Amino acid sequence: MNSKSFTYKEALAKLEHYCAYQERCHQEVTRKLQTMGMIPEVRDMIISQLIQNNYLNETRFAQAYARGKFRIKRWGRLRITRELKNRRISDWNIQKALTEIPEQDYQQQLEALVEEFWNKNEKHPYWNRKQKVLQAMQYRGWEMDLVQQVLSRFKNDS
Repeated sequence: MNSKSFTYKEALAKLEHYCAYQERCHQEVTRKLQTMGMIPEVRDMIISQLIQNNYLNETRFAQAYARGKFRIKRWGRLRITRELKNRRISDWNIQKALTEIPEQDYQQQLEALVEEFWNKNEKHPYWNRKQKVLQAMQYRGWEMDLVQQVLSRFKNDS
């Protein structure tokens, strides 16, 4: 617990800044309020106020999260979905967020990643190389059937 105590207005101002800095989900805001030592009734009031003032919007959070993790971390839909579920984002918001990733961009990213991992493991025999690519792509949350389709273009040269 934090030794400093906050009034409702101080806590609200602090959380408005926290949410304005970057998109947040309800779980992150609740956790922040807990570390500030706010009681559940006040936490609920602050969260309600943040939603009313449009500082907190889970749809917007999910969309920004999906776009960012796809573009920056190069995650696939499965990993993005799993991480959003861990943040207790609704299935509706998750589906809406995944529409933020254009299908053409998704396919291009998939192909580029598979090729990158394929080339990175060129010293390994064909089956080891293929296994390493599959593991890397699975970790990043790409659908295995799509990965297999792209991998099928790489021939066994050994």
